[in-house]
Amino acid sequence: MAEKTTKSFILRVDADTMNAIEAWAADEFRSTNGQLQWIITEALRKAKRLPKKKKGSNHEETEI
Repeated sequence: MAEKTTKSFILRVDADTMNAIEAWAADEFRSTNGQLQWIITEALRKAKRLPKKKKGSNHEETEI
C-alpha cells in the first residue's frame, strides 16, 4: 500500500469563520482539522481539480 503523506501549513482565518468551522465540525463529529480537510477536498472534487488516479495500479498513486 502506498504511504500517504501530509503537509502542514499555517492558515489564518478570521474569528467568525473559525467559529463557524468549529461548530460545523462539532455537528459532523469531526475535528476542526478534519473538517477543513473535508471542505477543501469537497471543493476540489466539485471543481474537478483532484488529481486523477492511475489506471492499472494496485496502489493509490496520482497523476499531477
